[in-house]
Amino acid sequence: MPSMDEYWEMRNGLVIPNRSVLAAMTNKQSHANGTLSHEEVRFLQRRAEGGFGLITTAASHVQESGQGWVGEFGVWGDHHLPGLTLLATQLKQHASKSFVQIFHGGMRAPSSITGQQASSASVNFISESEGSSRSLSTSEVEETISCFIKAAQRCEAAGFDGVELHGAHGYLIAQFLGSNTNRRGDAFGGDVEQRCTFLLRIIRGIREVVNDEFAIMVRLSPVSDEIGITMDDTKQVIELLIKEKIDALHISCWDVFEKQENNQTITKELCSIYSKSIPIVSTGSVWSAEDAQFVLDQGAQAVGVARVALPHPDWASLVKDLTYNPKAAPFTPQELLSADLSPTFVDYMRRWRGFVTDGR
Repeated sequence: MPSMDEYWEMRNGLVIPNRSVLAAMTNKQSHANGTLSHEEVRFLQRRAEGGFGLITTAASHVQESGQGWVGEFGVWGDHHLPGLTLLATQLKQHASKSFVQIFHGGMRAPSSITGQQASSASVNFISESEGSSRSLSTSEVEETISCFIKAAQRCEAAGFDGVELHGAHGYLIAQFLGSNTNRRGDAFGGDVEQRCTFLLRIIRGIREVVNDEFAIMVRLSPVSDEIGITMDDTKQVIELLIKEKIDALHISCWDVFEKQENNQTITKELCSIYSKSIPIVSTGSVWSAEDAQFVLDQGAQAVGVARVALPHPDWASLVKDLTYNPKAAPFTPQELLSADLSPTFVDYMRRWRGFVTDGR
């Protein structure tokens, strides 16, 4: 079985020096105009210093209308390039490879932030306060695809090794994939394959304008009752994606240990079918070295973590020791500040039950 300190390769030949992946995590540390803050750069650089094989940034919106939360950095304008270039340059000082996670919030881009009604694949109820999303016109869908492509170009120009297309967690790409949220009657709606058109068009458009060395990874939520995505849907999507020029898949499991009705984990089920065709990263509730090895033993090529990397920025360097079991929550604000979380990030983590000593 592979170990955490072994390298692995993506389909385009990009070599990741070990099997630890810093998964994207909201941190709310950047500026109102979408430019990166020094705090966000420092947070990611500290995890690269800590030995992560692949650093994935927090989600970055490709259109102003796609912003999902306050303090989210953007990749929708050329004024973002200096900050992106600074981040890529800082991360290149280490062995880590770096991806920007690009996305659009869709119906999860609040009007209180964007100043406009949220848009989605179809008209979808959001909440009593937000009301419903409006359905993107066909021309607006085309424009959004173009914005994803331009965003990827900016990421390549800045010096990143690739992008992760955020097709998980109920954001716009997932809203197009879901049968509940996509009830369109045009080319972007219909059966699973037709609902995948939006994502496939983004991938093909990016691949046309970036170098082969620039990697594309797609993140998916394998099952979502809310959006309307089943495991069978996900398998059909993966089979379509494997035919495209993408370089890795990232499956977001929430809990990698949870078994389904067939007594298999999601990681085991998907990796047993597809990991010989495409490298798969699996993420969800991993904390210790034993947890990480479990994910590799289930067939994944790499292990994604988020929360454990906040108090333990050196996790990737220490996890090669199979006895490594880092201290669990709660953490004092000072412990998190010492790990290069800004006061804003620490305050955000207070919302996570039991994570900060003076939080929920």
